[in-house]
Amino acid sequence: MSAPRLNRRLVLEEARRVPDGAGGHVLDWVGLGEVWAEVRAGAGRERAGELLTLALVAWRITLRAAPEGSPRRPRPEQRLREGGRVFRILAVAEADPGARYLTCFAQEEVVA
Repeated sequence: MSAPRLNRRLVLEEARRVPDGAGGHVLDWVGLGEVWAEVRAGAGRERAGELLTLALVAWRITLRAAPEGSPRRPRPEQRLREGGRVFRILAVAEADPGARYLTCFAQEEVVA
């Protein structure tokens, strides 16, 4: 494997429960740090909703590896953000035999 082109800056985020002031809670996305990544599009599909159509696009996002347990290592249910674009992480795997890079299999929802 040749080294990926880590030319896009993304923010790794995770959801945290925050009190809503009325006895319940809401989810708030908190930035954990920035990562440089290579972002490649995969297959896409459409899903019709009641009021709109969603285009679902699969992405392979490669970034430098971080050790297991490190807060800089992405996990499923976290997300990567690039401005207004959000990539929900579905799975993470080592991208190379030396475990220098990770591939995040992610999905972006776009209103079509």
